[in-house]
Amino acid sequence: MQTVRERLEAQERDFLAPHATLSSASRGRKEPVEPCPLRTEFQRDRDRIIHSKAFRRLKHKTQVFIAPEGDHYRTRLTHTLEVAQIARTIAKGLRLNEDLTEAIALGHDLGHTPFGHCGEHTLSRLLKETPLGGFIHGHQSLRVVEHLEGGKGLNLTWEVRDGIRNHSHDSQIPPSTLEGRVVSFADKIAYINHDVDDALRAGILRQEDLPQDCLEVLGYGHSQRIGTMVGDIIRNSYDKPIVAMSPPIKEATEKLYRFLLDRVYVGSRAKVEEAKAERLVRILFEYFTEHPDLAPVVHPDDSELWRVVDYIAGMTDRYAIAVFQRLFVPEPWNLNEEGF
Repeated sequence: MQTVRERLEAQERDFLAPHATLSSASRGRKEPVEPCPLRTEFQRDRDRIIHSKAFRRLKHKTQVFIAPEGDHYRTRLTHTLEVAQIARTIAKGLRLNEDLTEAIALGHDLGHTPFGHCGEHTLSRLLKETPLGGFIHGHQSLRVVEHLEGGKGLNLTWEVRDGIRNHSHDSQIPPSTLEGRVVSFADKIAYINHDVDDALRAGILRQEDLPQDCLEVLGYGHSQRIGTMVGDIIRNSYDKPIVAMSPPIKEATEKLYRFLLDRVYVGSRAKVEEAKAERLVRILFEYFTEHPDLAPVVHPDDSELWRVVDYIAGMTDRYAIAVFQRLFVPEPWNLNEEGF
């Protein structure tokens, strides 16, 4: 009798597009494991990521707005879930492997620093003249799933690890699978649209500030713009071994991104706390490079510098603030006034 996994693998072979990635054809894991009778290899990877501590920490990591007081602003976790939803919709429409797509999407930001891209850029500058040469969150996400999580990594399949490492839309090396390329597009679609939404909610932007020529092409509402971008990718890529937007939609999407770069990502009121966050990350980095023995040891063979980088990159916003306060902010104490 066939197992559930074997039936699912047969369904993939019957239904998925010829250029989709089959679970049964995975290039495998670094450490071979017995097949699961219930789940395909990519379903198994998805579950390992969801149950990881690194995934849970995303709920307290900044997306764009550092320490927002409202409950409705995105965090790194809600961003990740939006990416996964968008990516699955595209994958389903293109008859690609949804489970592989979802696993990559859920794991793509596991290595992101506290305080969003501000923290990433700060660490990268601090590491530029070191043997590490810089910091890229996609590479750190790969390090999390290969080495750090649970002290030994998650032992994910090659296809998921490749998609996580190369998920950034401006990565010099694109993902090897079409599912990984779907996640790359979904990541950009998600953050462009939810950052517009959050900026409008925060009063950083007004609806009339948005570039009208982009709205005429993409849509005037949040869900309409996402629908336009997703639908365009599916229509433009269906039954082809590519994942791509049509030129008009790509041009409008890139213009909207450049608008956000100018009006929200750089120099807006949303970024006023970034100088403090940069200073905090820099001071923690300098302190722990001077005292590497205080950073936790995940792998005994890792260099002291890697120990420091892994420790800081793994921090949530609030944990980084708590460590900074413990190390550098004096705590009040009660004087014994007896005898005065």
